[in-house]
Formats: sequence, structure tokens, C-alpha cells
Amino acid sequence: MKQIPILASVVSLFLLLHLAKSEEKLVRDSLLEFLSKLSNNKSISIPGFGWNTSSDPCSDRWRGITCDLQHFHVKNIDLGSFDLQGLFDPKTLCNVQSLSQSLLIINVSKNSIHGENLDYIKNCSELTHLDISGNQFSGQLPNSISELRNLQTLDVSGNKISGSLPDLSQMHGLTVFLAQENDFSGAIPELDFSRFKEFNVSHNFLSGRIPGGLHGFPLSSFLDNLELCGPPLPNQCSLVAAEDSAPEAPPSPPPVSPSAKHGKSGLTNNQILMYIGYVLIGFVALFLILLCLRKRGKKRREAVDADNKVAAFDDSMMKPSFSTVELKAGGGVSKSEYSTASAESGQVSTSLIVLSSPEANGLRFEDLLKAPAELLGRGSHGSVYKVACEAQGMNLAVKRIKDWPISSGEFRQRMRRLSQVKHPNVMPAIAHYSSGQEKLIVYEFQQNGSLFRQIHGNESPLDWSSRLTVAATIADAIAYMHEELQYDRIPHGNLKSSNILLNSNMEACISEYGLMLVEGEEQKGGIVANRALEAAQEDYKSIFKVDTYAFGVVLLELLTGRMVLTEGLDLASWVVAVVREEWTVEVFDKSLIREGVSEERMVNVLQIAIKCVAKSLQARPSMRQVALAVSAIREDDERSLDVSELSITRSFVAL
Repeated sequence: MKQIPILASVVSLFLLLHLAKSEEKLVRDSLLEFLSKLSNNKSISIPGFGWNTSSDPCSDRWRGITCDLQHFHVKNIDLGSFDLQGLFDPKTLCNVQSLSQSLLIINVSKNSIHGENLDYIKNCSELTHLDISGNQFSGQLPNSISELRNLQTLDVSGNKISGSLPDLSQMHGLTVFLAQENDFSGAIPELDFSRFKEFNVSHNFLSGRIPGGLHGFPLSSFLDNLELCGPPLPNQCSLVAAEDSAPEAPPSPPPVSPSAKHGKSGLTNNQILMYIGYVLIGFVALFLILLCLRKRGKKRREAVDADNKVAAFDDSMMKPSFSTVELKAGGGVSKSEYSTASAESGQVSTSLIVLSSPEANGLRFEDLLKAPAELLGRGSHGSVYKVACEAQGMNLAVKRIKDWPISSGEFRQRMRRLSQVKHPNVMPAIAHYSSGQEKLIVYEFQQNGSLFRQIHGNESPLDWSSRLTVAATIADAIAYMHEELQYDRIPHGNLKSSNILLNSNMEACISEYGLMLVEGEEQKGGIVANRALEAAQEDYKSIFKVDTYAFGVVLLELLTGRMVLTEGLDLASWVVAVVREEWTVEVFDKSLIREGVSEERMVNVLQIAIKCVAKSLQARPSMRQVALAVSAIREDDERSLDVSELSITRSFVAL
């Protein structure tokens, strides 16, 4: 009799395993169908995707798929910027129960796809982020999208979507709504906008008064909606209000009594007065219409004139006005004249987007323009300024990038993505600004300067322990960023000792992460001496090997105390040549040798650096491998230091 419960348990377990396998197959088949439609049945030919019937989305880490590894549920689908040109069909995902209950993020931005069955998106009830921006979606958004109560970010910008805006009042968790560059029409609904961090409906066909709760948002959130009025737009709503309050049709005349007097035409006096009233109302209405048309034409002419004036300005953002100090590579200074007066500030000055730092709340573009600025350095891609903002009581570092071939929309999306990935040793941007070819990124100013200055401009050189700590810290931070941004394909792109800053605690922090498109670029000193674009076509992770090379150069600076370029000589090439001739000790900084640092440990770090600067991308290790190797050397060094201190203490006690 005891065998019956055991048999029942075995059968139940078998059924559960069978159901689990069936569910896994259903999820895999649904994802494959989803991608197949997105890519017009060409997903098989997309290199590096790894989506196939013989693998598992979670355990085999399909490209663009992130899973909850504890329960092996698909959590995120991120297929942005994959040049897909098919059909977005949420029915294939949201009709599968396990997917609909686990999916948190769907991102298919910056492709060329259109959509159908969008009503089924409501079944993915746990979604927190939906991004379909930069595609070819048309028609109206289904009303059912407002049933996504957990949605925090909804980005439908850069499409051809028409009709009215979705009902945002039911989406209580929504904090980011981006709908710019579409064909939306009608009014902006009244609701509680205090929870929104970002709201943008510019470049549509919206009309009416901007709700009062949106007055704190920048002008750029509402531009190019000719029928919108009210703050922050310059056109007021007086005419609209006048039309709304125009007199209604007069009531029907009272019945005429038999004894009423008749005029010559047989009309009563009341009828004559009524018709005179009609004529007067007609004249008033005609006057209002003509006045409205005249003012609207005047505003359009003023807008065109303003655009022409802005276009006529010189491309340079800075105008001479006061003295600043420019730091040279060799540590000297030279005087130059610069000021942060922008030709564009009249039209788009309110489009500074503040990302973080409570101290910077209320920071406006005008604050940066008016504040005293000091030029800290100038490179091939832009300049860095120290700006003292008295209103916020803080010093800021403003990076100005010129001629970066990336649209304002892509730039904002990149900055938003970078702000989501946080590491204590990667400096977050406080704010950013974009207009045409001008792009600004605002950071908190670091008073203790850069690693470059500590290595090459400091009279008291860094000791071995400090150098190892910096190397381990930076390697771990870069490795973390690579892992978090691998599917976004955003490396640092311009890692160098001058972009590694020291905070108030003298801890190394990486600045300017992700501000360069490294594909196909060549930089001085061999920092990006490779063909990253060709390699990325074979292996999308190869683009991160650019940072591996750059980190290797930083390691060589720490080991040798030499600059990346000395009298035209490339540091990496020089070190490799010296080591090849077996003169290894010759490369090390003399101050380290005088300090009595273990030659074995210096050689171990040198070997890591040489692997990092290998000419072949495939020969370079990943940054996670580098971080583990450097950390191991640092831990060994710390253990030996503890043993040495213990020996000294015992000797002292023995005396």
C-alpha cells in the first residue's frame, strides 16, 4: 500500500517536469517567432544572435535577452539598434503566460519596424519599460496600453503615430513619457504631472492650453506644436480663451403680441433689434478671426526669422570675454580668452536636462552661460571647462563635444542609458545639453585633479600600493560597465589617465564614459589603433577590446612613469621593444625601484599590460579577466605588506 503514494509522487514529478519542458519550449518558440517577424524571417542570418531551436534563451544567453537567473525567466528583451526591418507583434510574446508575467522591459528602438496587434501589449501586465522609438509605427496607439499600470517608461518618439495621446491618468507608475516627432493631435490631458521626470510631446500637431502641471518642463518638450499655447511656450492663450468665451447664439425671440407695432417692412421692433444684434455679432466674430490669422502669421514669420538668425551665427559656441587658464600636457599654463556665451541660448536655453545630484536641482543652461568659466584642457574632440555656479554653491566640469556624428535624440537616449548604470568609481553626468552639433555634459568638478597629473606632474610620485589600488579600481569599474552595457555596445571609447580623476577621498573615478564613438576612429598614442568596425561585424564584443588596449596603456604609465607620447615615441611600442630585448627592468619607474618594490610583482603587472596592448583584438583579454588578475596581484601585495609589518612589530617588541 505504501507504494501507491510513492508511485503517485513519481507520476506527479514526471508531469511537472513535462509541463516545465513544454513551457520552456513554448517560451523559446514564441521568442523565435517574435524575432523572425521583426527581421522579416532573416534572424538566422544575423551574426552573433545565438537564437535557435537547439539552445535556451537564459542558460545560453541569447543576445538581447536578460533573464532572472534565480528562476530562469526571461526578464528583458533589448533589441534596440539592430537594423531590424520587419513587424513588431506583441501577440507572440504577451499571449504566453510565463512570458507575460515575467517580462519587465521591451526595447526595439532605432530600427525600421512597424507594428500590428498592439492591443495585445496589455497582456504583458508586468512591463515597466516599453521603448519602440525611432521606428515606422503608424496609426493610433490602442487605448488598452493605459492598462499597463506598472509601466514606468513609455517611449514612442520618432514614429508616425497619430490620434490623441494615450490615457496617462491610469498609468500611476509612469515617470517618463516621450512622444516627440509623431503625428499626435488634440489636447494634452489634465492629470498629476508631479511624478514625471521626463515629458516630451514636441514636433506633433497638438493644440490647446498646456496644463499647469507641465509649466516646469523645458520649452523643448513642447516645440513645433503650432496650436499649443501657454507657459513655457511664448505664445499666450488669450485668443483661444476669447474664442472659448465667444457669445453663444442668442435665444429665440419672444412671441409677438397681436398689439405689437409693425415697421414699414412688416417687422416688429423686437425683430429689428434682433437682426441688428446678429449683424453686430457677425462683425465681432469676423474681426476676431482676422486678428487671429494676422497674429498667427506674424508668429510664423518671427519663428522663421529667429531660425535664420540662429543659423547665421558662427558655429563656435564661445565668445571672447574674460581670462581663463589652460592646462598644457606638460603641466605648464597659458592664458586664453573664453566665455560661455551661446548664440543658441535665446531659443533652446531651457533644454538642459538634469539627470542626478540633488544639489544641481534647478540648474539651468543660463546658469552655465553666466557663471565664470576656466578652460581646463582642449582635445581633438572638444574642451573641458571648470564652471563656478554660485546659485547651486558648487563647481562643475563641463565637457563640450563638437562634431560628434550622433543625432540629438540618440545622444539623449545614450545619456539616459548611461545614467541607469551606476558604479561608485564611474562619475555620473549631472546634466546634459544638445543642440545641432553642440553637445555639453556636466559633471561635478573633482578638486584633486587627474591621474595624469599625479603621475607626470606631481613632485612626490605615487607609491606602489597607490598605483596598484588605482589599477585594480579602474579595471573593476570598466569590467562592470562592459558587462552592464554589452548589448548597448557602449564602451568608454576614450580611456586615458587624464580621464581618470581623483575624488575628495583620493579614490580613482572614471569620467567621460561612453562619450565617443570609437568605431573606425584613430587616436594619438595608439589608444584606438585597431579596426573596431570590422571586428564588430564578426564579434560585437570586440568593440570593448578598445578599452582593454587603453587600460593597458594606463598600466604602462603607472609602471614606467612615462607619458603616452614622448618626442613622438609611442609608449606601448617602446615597452614591447624593450621587453623583447630582455631589458625588462629598464622600463620601470626609477622611484618604484628606489622604493624597493618586488620586481616579480612589477613584472606580473607588466605582463598584463603587454597582453592588453596586443595588436590582435582576439589576443587581448576581456576587462573582467584583467580585473581579476590585477586584484590577485594587489591582494598578494597586501598580504606580503601585512607580513612585513608584523615582522617589524615583533622585532621592535623583542628590543
